[in-house]
Amino acid sequence: MQLEKYIQELNKIELLGRNEECQLWHSFKSEGNMNARKKLIESYQPLVFKLAANFRQFANIMDILQEGTVGLIESVEAYEPSKGTAFSIFAAYRIRGRMYNYIKKECNSDIACLEMENNDGFTGREMIADTGMAVSEIAELHDMTGRVRGAMERLPEKERQVINQVYIHSQQVKNVADNMNLSTTQIYRLQKSGVRRIRGMLSSFMHHWR
Repeated sequence: MQLEKYIQELNKIELLGRNEECQLWHSFKSEGNMNARKKLIESYQPLVFKLAANFRQFANIMDILQEGTVGLIESVEAYEPSKGTAFSIFAAYRIRGRMYNYIKKECNSDIACLEMENNDGFTGREMIADTGMAVSEIAELHDMTGRVRGAMERLPEKERQVINQVYIHSQQVKNVADNMNLSTTQIYRLQKSGVRRIRGMLSSFMHHWR
């Protein structure tokens, strides 16, 4: 499927309401309803596209999207709604990891492909997700949502807004930039600095669990 056709199909997807999504998770996890599983995977496909947009300068973007979809499917299988972590946070780390591993493998013989700049002035290497322990992984592995949220409350106002909108509410970076009257480059920088700051606050805890 070509990218244009893929985007056309994405535009047909309707976002799930909170109650509907809860019902789907219950139906799949408690009753093994495979139609509910399929609906969840389809409904979260825009999340894959959003994360893959960071790699749009690569010619094999459709392969990257396919890898991201595999990560999405794995996330749907592994997710436990009772833990209270938002699925978008839970899934983003695995989806990015799948994409990163694919790009690293494919670009191994041509490292220049990671040095290409996109329209925002970032290289492919900079836009690839950090392979260190992510904030989302902490929540996933150790049920530390409360700790992470506490750290978020200590962030500078703009960083907190960006982290909240991008990671918690899965907003497009462009939309966040428009809402905050900032450039997308500024949003990416606030996002990076916010994540680094949270990791710093939780560094002793993270070290304990490594």
